[in-house]
Amino acid sequence: MTRSRATAIGFVAVLLWSVLALLTVLTAPVPPFLLNALTFGIGGLVGLVWIAATGGAGRLRGLSPGVLLFGIAGLFGYHALYFSALRLAPAAEAGLISYLWPLFIVLLSGLLPGERLTRAHVAGALLAFAGAALIVLSRGGGDMAPGAVLGLALAFLCAVTWAVYSVGSRRFGTAPTEAVALFCIATALLSVPFHLMLEESLWPQGAIGWGAVVALGLGPVGLAFYVWDIGMKRGDIQLLGVASYAAPLLSTLALVLAGVAQATPMLALAAALITGGALLAARAGQGSKR
Repeated sequence: MTRSRATAIGFVAVLLWSVLALLTVLTAPVPPFLLNALTFGIGGLVGLVWIAATGGAGRLRGLSPGVLLFGIAGLFGYHALYFSALRLAPAAEAGLISYLWPLFIVLLSGLLPGERLTRAHVAGALLAFAGAALIVLSRGGGDMAPGAVLGLALAFLCAVTWAVYSVGSRRFGTAPTEAVALFCIATALLSVPFHLMLEESLWPQGAIGWGAVVALGLGPVGLAFYVWDIGMKRGDIQLLGVASYAAPLLSTLALVLAGVAQATPMLALAAALITGGALLAARAGQGSKR
């Protein structure tokens, strides 16, 4: 597989993640851990079918416990936080804050051996944080729905979680993409006891709700992880990192077009600040690398 083809395959993940927030909203009132179990179960089964069809089971031999633990913690932790955030806080605001992860990836990558943070990195971070702060402050304390502040905080934590997972995965660059199927299955199974202990079993409503669950499992919580893994290991990582900064705007646009969020000037400004700050940090990373 060529580098350019792997990069194009990795970019598919960005497009799929741009509808993650919208599909999650459509699955209401399914609680977070049950949604984790359903969607990752579908995503894992897709991976197992792919492994069986391609004869890739042999590449999973010798997979270390550390790789499994890291992958499961990343996928389970991020999505438990993400789904919880979108259940508690407004979808557009929570989605934008959660999409600070591309910026955090750039900043954390600057701390790796051979990399360094520059003033442009810091400026980009401040710009993106200004966008996140604008979302929170514009909500005001008086009309904030119960649990919305907690939801926004969980969205921030999920951004940190995915950034740590993405940067840390460089340690396991030799792990086969087939391992993602195991991560998904384990995440689904791990979600079941948490659901039984902490949540009421609320199922999707009608064809739209069930369709959204299946779409999540096939796309943003399924195929996206496989193609992203290919892009990260064989494609242009820097280019994919920059491309991922389009996700917050695409996600917000999808919510607005679907009528889930309003296209307010404040929301547009916050999206521009977050995306602009991330792009500034990415360009700084490119210059530092050169």
